[in-house]
Amino acid sequence: MADPVSNLAQPEGATGCLVLADSTVIWGVGFGAEGDAVGEVCFNTAMTGYQEVLTDPSYAAQIVTFTFPHIGNVGANDEDVEGKVDAAIGCIVREPVTPHSNFRAEHEFAEWLAGQGKIGLSGVDTRALTRRIRTGGAPNAVIAHSADGVFDIPSLLKRAQEWPGLEGMDLAQRVSRSKHEWWEGGPWTLGQGYGRASKVAPKHVVAIDYGSKDNIFRNLVKAGAKVTVVPARTDVFEILALEPDGIFLSNGPGDPAATGEYAVPTIRALLERDLPIFGICLGHQLLALAAGASTIKMHQGHRGANHPVKRLEDGVVEITSMNHGFAVDSDTLPDSVEPTHVSLFDGSNCGIALKDKRAFGVQYHPEASPGPQDSFYLFERFVGMLG
Repeated sequence: MADPVSNLAQPEGATGCLVLADSTVIWGVGFGAEGDAVGEVCFNTAMTGYQEVLTDPSYAAQIVTFTFPHIGNVGANDEDVEGKVDAAIGCIVREPVTPHSNFRAEHEFAEWLAGQGKIGLSGVDTRALTRRIRTGGAPNAVIAHSADGVFDIPSLLKRAQEWPGLEGMDLAQRVSRSKHEWWEGGPWTLGQGYGRASKVAPKHVVAIDYGSKDNIFRNLVKAGAKVTVVPARTDVFEILALEPDGIFLSNGPGDPAATGEYAVPTIRALLERDLPIFGICLGHQLLALAAGASTIKMHQGHRGANHPVKRLEDGVVEITSMNHGFAVDSDTLPDSVEPTHVSLFDGSNCGIALKDKRAFGVQYHPEASPGPQDSFYLFERFVGMLG
């Protein structure tokens, strides 16, 4: 049998490529870091916030296709980083990255991407790639960049085909903090940067870090709490020794069922002590698992900054930011769990509350402020529950 990719002609000037596990090769112009990396290809429909997206630990082991064609125009800076751990491994864009034009820029986007060790691929028909993902689901692939344009396509294809995919994969431990940390940062203001958190705030939240975005902690501080962040595998006795008034379950990457192997017993033990609990994204999914529900892998996932979510208690629609490839299976919610929010795109679950506990979670990212303030009430609600 002939090699399915050996006869694909490489266009002149192509210094980057995306090799899908089904043998498709997509050529383009590489930028950022050189090398290759394997992961799942997804798409994000946001028009802004590319730096936050690429540094969000929830995107670990993923290659982000941006549907908005002009990515990189505002450069990059040191303030808009959401996490200092592994996150997205690369990005795919339509137009070449131009010099930045923004007063907050400190780096050119391509230079910043290289410094982060992430690979970029431009000149790709991102609309066609997005349609392909919507039809066939998020594929496994290798993204590669070589300045000399030399690629071993059969080897890259083999790597893409042998990668097991995100289902069944626990990535939280890869992106979690390694030790306890008191969170110091407060809200951001123009010209002043980030404020300082108060060590004497009366309400103490212990946040379990499964791959958290830093702005979540800033919003907890803004709502009136002081925050201690602990690693994903911290046991319940270590958490209780910190004397928390409430527990926060962070966002993060990978399959919630895999992370739940060690996270769910801890969350159930915390629920037994009736501590207030708030979960976002992966944290929401883990809370649902602890309550007896199941999670499922989505066909294409939800990733963007304009996802409408209906709040069931009053019918209000929130415009939300989302990034998830797994979801809570609504059909498996036990009687003790009440659905609180649903996606107006596909009806999937976007929020739960436990009827007999002070615990709730949402699938979307209220800290990303796409509304821009549609969802900040969730932080105020949680902090208001603390003793």
